[in-house]
Amino acid sequence: MTLVRSRPCYRKLEPLHSMLYFAPEAEAEFQTLGLSDAAMGYFASRSAAMGAVGAATVTAAFYNFNPALIARNLPRAWDITTPAAVLAARLRAVDAAQQRTLGAQTMAGPEVREAAELALRAAEACTPSGRPLYAAHAALPVPQEPHLALWHAITLLREHRGDGHLAALLDAELDGLEALVSYAATGQGFLPEMARRTRGWSEEEWSAAEERLRERGLLDADGALTEAGRQLRQDVEDRTDRLADAPYRRLGEDAVARLTEIAAQLSATSAANGAYPEGIFTPATAGAPGAR
Repeated sequence: MTLVRSRPCYRKLEPLHSMLYFAPEAEAEFQTLGLSDAAMGYFASRSAAMGAVGAATVTAAFYNFNPALIARNLPRAWDITTPAAVLAARLRAVDAAQQRTLGAQTMAGPEVREAAELALRAAEACTPSGRPLYAAHAALPVPQEPHLALWHAITLLREHRGDGHLAALLDAELDGLEALVSYAATGQGFLPEMARRTRGWSEEEWSAAEERLRERGLLDADGALTEAGRQLRQDVEDRTDRLADAPYRRLGEDAVARLTEIAAQLSATSAANGAYPEGIFTPATAGAPGAR
């Protein structure tokens, strides 16, 4: 089976999705529903496609968050509002955040329409088996507006890839926190302090995970990846790429290259207009966190 180099395209598309999790527009929308805590808004909005699910389901699907953090917010969010209301608020937040970071002219331009068509065509090759978070989002209607359709399509590609990533992490025998610690040690994602804070882990829990990885020979005494650790992480990413390849293989090399080109332009514009606050990712990362 011939693989298409999906990672470069994914890394340019991903910031156009994940900017929502840092957008003040999203927090404002969720607050109007009564979700006053930012973490509650995040867990509710990203899981709403699955329905009014509880903490155990979200812990399984999101993988590297502290279960206690999730349990503080779910299912309590569903006593306050409904998944349908959250999904509608999420799309309003996407629209407002894109107005700010891309601008109305770009949003209405031909490149966004073209990218949406390409990304939706790619997503047609995604399959739901063993991919619960993707499957839930795939059951949602495609928005009519091209900029929202593009965000929806990127979400499908992202969650399809993410579900496959969890399979790769399980095969590597990395639990959620070990996956987060080892990924942070690559220097390619969240800064460790930000990873701990946003995922709800204490310094003691983080240190305990580091020790478990040292016992496996994956981290050295300074918390850096050993050669075995680097190889394990590379194996995880290679398997993730392979499991995520079908949508990009459907498009073919030329169309993937075009989608990557447009996504790179849009992501650069979005970042230049404040899509991400400073101090979150390592300098080598362009808003594309990995292990979830």
